[in-house]
Amino acid sequence: MKNVLPYLFEGLVVRGFGRGGKELGCPTANLEDCVVANLPDELKVGVYFGLASLNGKVFSMAMSVGKNPQYKNEKKTLEVNLIGYNGPDFYGSTIRGLIIGFIREMSSFVSLDALKAEIANDIEIAKKQTENVEDLKHQYFEHSKI
Repeated sequence: MKNVLPYLFEGLVVRGFGRGGKELGCPTANLEDCVVANLPDELKVGVYFGLASLNGKVFSMAMSVGKNPQYKNEKKTLEVNLIGYNGPDFYGSTIRGLIIGFIREMSSFVSLDALKAEIANDIEIAKKQTENVEDLKHQYFEHSKI
């Protein structure tokens, strides 16, 4: 498989299923379908880490690409968790994201608590993996207005 990382994407935040913040305690920004459709075929479904820019500020991110097997979704989605973001909803805003690395494959869990624990672990991995990426922040986001 050809390596496509780092991979830069950009798109509008749209309403998702509403489960991230309410049910899982991990608010996510769902990106519009055209962003998902344009992902490279080599980018397998799973959980990733990287950086994302919203309103001129860059955040570490944990992100999932796939059909969320826990919920048996039929539609492939791209959901971004902006680590440390505590502001209001930003539907209709543009996010620019940089996928840097892979964390794990998508899977279903025996319970929602098990899924929540795995999401918390994903976020910790993403934080650690993005601690020293100032060069990527500069390269991909410094001149961005997003």
